[in-house]
Amino acid sequence: MKSVQAFAPATVANVSCGFDILGFAIEGMGDRVTLREKETPGLVVSSIQGDGGKLPKDPIKNTCSVAIQALLDELGQNVGMEICLEKGLPLGSGMGSSAASAVAALVAANHLLGNPFEKKDLLPFAMAAEKAACGAGHADNVGPSLLGGFVLIRDYHPLDVIKLHVPKDLYCTLLHPHFELNTADSRSVLRDSIPLKHATIQSGNVAGLVAGLYEEDFDLISRSLRDVIAEPYRAVLIPGFYEVREAIKGAGALGMGISGSGPTLFCLSKGKEKAAKIAEAAKEVYQSIGLGVDVYFSAINTAGGYVLEG
Repeated sequence: MKSVQAFAPATVANVSCGFDILGFAIEGMGDRVTLREKETPGLVVSSIQGDGGKLPKDPIKNTCSVAIQALLDELGQNVGMEICLEKGLPLGSGMGSSAASAVAALVAANHLLGNPFEKKDLLPFAMAAEKAACGAGHADNVGPSLLGGFVLIRDYHPLDVIKLHVPKDLYCTLLHPHFELNTADSRSVLRDSIPLKHATIQSGNVAGLVAGLYEEDFDLISRSLRDVIAEPYRAVLIPGFYEVREAIKGAGALGMGISGSGPTLFCLSKGKEKAAKIAEAAKEVYQSIGLGVDVYFSAINTAGGYVLEG
């Protein structure tokens, strides 16, 4: 029986000003899914590693199987697949953990079936898995995990996704404090409506960030990394947020924001050396407040999900 293994990377969603419409992918970190054909129809989640026993193996609830089932339903096929998931991302971290699982599963399944879909056409199936996991089928994590680079979701009805230019020397530092922040709690503090003034500021920053990426204007990128809609309410839920923001300025960061709904923070910088300095400056802050932190820095991943073997 045939088998295939695929990888999908971690992601940063929102990117400060791009609430629910912007995201980018990270190098190195991510999830792996191995699929094996089986003789009897149906999907079986046979093993999950790295989740501490927290993720469901029920095919109706697991993001891998939900995504694959959506793909099979579109094809009108009822084939048998065994799913083995290796989690490389912490759960509830704000790094697109559920998205990476779904995307890796889809890339593997599409390959196993002979690639009936173009890569970009797998996105709705990944969004179906996100809806099952989070209650909302947003694309700002699954989009960049699938396609790589910076991704803009211009609209959801109909779905209109644009892959943006990425400056070669743009780096990201991820700071994952040893602190659990429930996505529901992070969503609950947001306002249902925003002042016109804030909407105008946010629109300008989104446009500035996109222009900065294409122009490779790092100063413009820095000026545009400002969120007036979600961050003011979510930052107070994350210990050390304001102290870290001050510390990373002196280390050369272009800016900092909350990755997804948190508690992971992301910092953008020009060049690998500054990304490393930012990591050290942030570690000192977390040490001073007595909170552990996992730190990682990398270039922007422009490949997205891909087949490893099979």
